[in-house]
Amino acid sequence: MIQIDNKIKFQTEYRECNTLVVGSGSAAYNAADWLYTLGQHDIQIVTEGQKMGTSRNTGSDKQTYYKLSLADDEPDSVYAMAKTLFSGGSVDGDTALVEAANSIKSFMKLVNLGVPFPKDQYGQYVGYRTDHDETQRATSCGPLTSKLMTEKLESSVFGRKNIKFMDHVRIVKILVDEEINSIFGAIGIKQVENVVTWVQFNCTNIIYATGGPSGLYRRSVYPVTQTGAHGPAFLAGVHGKNLTEWQYGIASTEFRWNLSGSYQQVIPKYYSVDKDGNDKREFLMDYFSTGKDMLNAIFLKGYQWPFDPRKIDTNGSSIIDIAIYVEEILKKRKVFIDYRENSRYAIKDNSFQFTFLNNTAFEYLENSNALQDTPIERLKSMNYPAYELYASHGIDLEKMPLNISICAQHNNGGLEANNWWESNIKHFFPVGEVCGNFGVYRPGGSALNANQVGSLRAAEYINSHYCVAPILKENFLFKIKSDMDELENFCDEILKSEGSMNVKRYRENFQKRFDECGAYIRDIRSMKKTYLRIENDIKKFTHENRIDKFTDLKQAFISFDLLISELVYLKAFIDYAEDGGKSRGSYLIKEEQMNFDQVKRYGIKAKLDNGKRDNLIQITSFKDGKVYSDFRERHTLPHTKSWFEEIYNNYRNGSSH
Repeated sequence: MIQIDNKIKFQTEYRECNTLVVGSGSAAYNAADWLYTLGQHDIQIVTEGQKMGTSRNTGSDKQTYYKLSLADDEPDSVYAMAKTLFSGGSVDGDTALVEAANSIKSFMKLVNLGVPFPKDQYGQYVGYRTDHDETQRATSCGPLTSKLMTEKLESSVFGRKNIKFMDHVRIVKILVDEEINSIFGAIGIKQVENVVTWVQFNCTNIIYATGGPSGLYRRSVYPVTQTGAHGPAFLAGVHGKNLTEWQYGIASTEFRWNLSGSYQQVIPKYYSVDKDGNDKREFLMDYFSTGKDMLNAIFLKGYQWPFDPRKIDTNGSSIIDIAIYVEEILKKRKVFIDYRENSRYAIKDNSFQFTFLNNTAFEYLENSNALQDTPIERLKSMNYPAYELYASHGIDLEKMPLNISICAQHNNGGLEANNWWESNIKHFFPVGEVCGNFGVYRPGGSALNANQVGSLRAAEYINSHYCVAPILKENFLFKIKSDMDELENFCDEILKSEGSMNVKRYRENFQKRFDECGAYIRDIRSMKKTYLRIENDIKKFTHENRIDKFTDLKQAFISFDLLISELVYLKAFIDYAEDGGKSRGSYLIKEEQMNFDQVKRYGIKAKLDNGKRDNLIQITSFKDGKVYSDFRERHTLPHTKSWFEEIYNNYRNGSSH
């Protein structure tokens, strides 16, 4: 062990503001931007890393933004869109209506900031159909839509407004006055070499835009730089909502990216090799009745990218995910997608046979001018930016295949919030993916709309109701004394620990453990065993782990945060299943009799929820080291009958704010 505890220097820094915005993605910047526009200028943005996070570093073949239709003669309405969001299951109706009603306001703000969403010569913002939706509400400005959103919002925040900003700070403690059930600040850790600064934020409100809990899983398409920060919220008493609901899908692993849309619709070749790189074989035909069925299922993966247990019957598109599970997890083989060659089951007379495709697949490729002979030629013709994206990261799809896996991609659950995005703890507003308002099945792109609408609503509510100064400095410093003692004791113990495992290597172990029991194939017995292990790991964390260099101290806080989050999430998974919940969304609850190797004739016969629990929302809480779940009825979808004069007067007197 390296003795470094006597070399680390600790200091404190005090900051105060009306609203602390945590994060530097599109939701965080939008919240700060709206607050300033609405008149609340006493804002502090704090982030672990300005260039980190999902908004700036992820996307798909054409990353989707979902909003009300703005082109052609397709009928649409706020209520119709809200109904679609509500129909996804376990969604509060009032939240769905808010997201629909504010979608155009949020979308047009991005347009006005310069996000290049495409429009035709008449000014119509055209759309297309996305998953879990029958309309053409979806739009995109390419594979990096959320990155462009983040950059334009960032320019607005820093280019035109004097908003305070602090980088390289991770929030490790959210401060709550339990007597009034309200936050009053936060504590962050900033480390520069051997100097650790406790940054003490005295604030009236916190807008929490820290993204999904990506560090729970090792097989993840989230950027490596993002781990999530749910732990401090759970420790502060913020409730979880629908934590069971995730999206998992096929992604490349060396460069983390979703392989949806065009990447599947050009029908690449799938193959696997053994651990030594030998025994190359096209394994998908082990799971499909005919080559034609396999090819059409690959095409459908473009639309039906997330794993879906409803699509694992004979020849369903999610059989591909099951096949990858068998190859990678059960047989310990490596799986690849190759755009250089066609599957041998698509070849006749030395060329790709488009006649093997059904009408939907063929017409799509024909309309997209993608009837070339190889997958890479089809991809470059259909969606050249999708090819360029990999090239920009040193991966030429004309020369090399992609190592793939089924990865965690988005958490539809998260922290609980109402239709103003305020949590069960007053003055604490989770926005973006950290907020659990998405339900079971959401239309593709609705997450980007929700992060813009949620951050707008939080800003509006704060501006209307919570524009008061934070508590006096001397009162604040007195109230946080025990919190500071707790943080310093944690540091003292981990610095003196002679544990056998470095905190970062230890994290890889428990991430792998979570993969094995709590990803898209969930085993109840395994989850229960893992839950007990996590409980024990939390109790012994500072004694069984160690740090080997200065920066490991911050990593210790991250690993502990993730362990708390894993405990809460896994207990929610277990409680859902024990309450009678069945497979739904993007996960399959494994039954003992399932044989994943024998799916060619009959598929997988899972016990599906089939919407039986759509009206229930799971609320999970963490208190005194224990996790508790409850289920409540979701809020119904309001069916308003608007009368202008009544709404006008309500708006004027502030009752609708």
